[in-house]
Amino acid sequence: MDAQNVIYQLRTMNGLSQDELAEKAFVTRQAVSRWENGETVPNTETLKILSKLFNVSINTILGSPHKLICQCCGMPLDDSIIGRNADGSLNEDYCKWCFADGTYTYSNMDDLIEVCVHNMVNENFTEDQARAYLKGTLPKLDYWKRYEELSDGGQFDEFKEKLIEEINALNIEGMPKLEKLNALVGSFVNLEYRLPNGAKVRFLDDQTTYLGNQLESEFGGDRCFGVLANMDFILVCTYKEGGADPELVLYKKR
Repeated sequence: MDAQNVIYQLRTMNGLSQDELAEKAFVTRQAVSRWENGETVPNTETLKILSKLFNVSINTILGSPHKLICQCCGMPLDDSIIGRNADGSLNEDYCKWCFADGTYTYSNMDDLIEVCVHNMVNENFTEDQARAYLKGTLPKLDYWKRYEELSDGGQFDEFKEKLIEEINALNIEGMPKLEKLNALVGSFVNLEYRLPNGAKVRFLDDQTTYLGNQLESEFGGDRCFGVLANMDFILVCTYKEGGADPELVLYKKR
């Protein structure tokens, strides 16, 4: 699908007339008409506005002319997993796990490899093959080639260490010492908890990237601990395999 059809489809799916889209994009109705007739395409600044308005990448608006991959972990990108800048706009260079709200979440390539390996192993791809592939691929990606330029000088790592100390200081019975926090997208960990009054509630935003980890319970059995946190809160829960039967242990404002 080319840009003219994509823009038309996005406009109509969102219930906008050409006049309404023109107003939101700060252009004339005639400009929108020319886009949809294939006479012109939006300029760079207007593409950014449309991307934020429709919550899709510029690449998608232009008809997906390029195959996008995360320039930190190498994962193929589509609109559902693209990272976001601090202003909420999409950053088409990174996935949500590697770049969230304007912050790079990985400063150690080995840590990233360990996280990625477990998600890549299958019956046709062994752990050794996955690790070798990542060690050969990651150094070629833009983030790692420009790490000294792009990194925050360790500020995010300091924040994670402080958060880990806070979580361990809670001394939750049966939960082992937390060593690491990984980037986790809300939609993958937004479990539904049953409150004492019978109501069910979710505490997370599916589109937000959090820090968290899964820990085996010191009590044994079939339940494990899940830890999630960000600048505003700490959440600890237990659940069975695959997030089944979750129970909230602690929700604490920071």
